[in-house]
Amino acid sequence: MFRDHMNLHVIHAQEQELFLGALEGVSDPETKRKIIGKLFIDVFQKYADGIEGAQFLAQGTLYPDVIESVSVHGPSVTIKSHHNVGGLPEHLNLQIVEPLRMLFKDEVRN
Repeated sequence: MFRDHMNLHVIHAQEQELFLGALEGVSDPETKRKIIGKLFIDVFQKYADGIEGAQFLAQGTLYPDVIESVSVHGPSVTIKSHHNVGGLPEHLNLQIVEPLRMLFKDEVRN
C-alpha cells in the first residue's frame, strides 16, 4: 500500500531467525520485550545505514501501547514496555512518525 500509493521506499526485512534465536530459552515476557526492542533498533539501524538521506522512521504505535508503556499525565506504573514507545537512540538522528499514536485498535480497523 505505502509503496504504491504514497511513493515510499519500504523495506521488508527478513530477520525472523535473528529474533527467534535471541528469544530461544527466554520465558520472562518483559525480558522478551527488551530483547525485541534492542534487536528492532539494531536491525533498523542496519537497513537505515544503507539509505542515503533517511530522515524518518514510521511506526504503527497505537494508544494502548503508549498507555501501557509510559505515564501520560503523571506518575504511574509501567504495565509493560513496547519496542516502539519511548523514542530512538539519539545517534540514529531520525524523526519518528506515528500517525496512529492517539488511536485505539478499533479506530484503526474501521
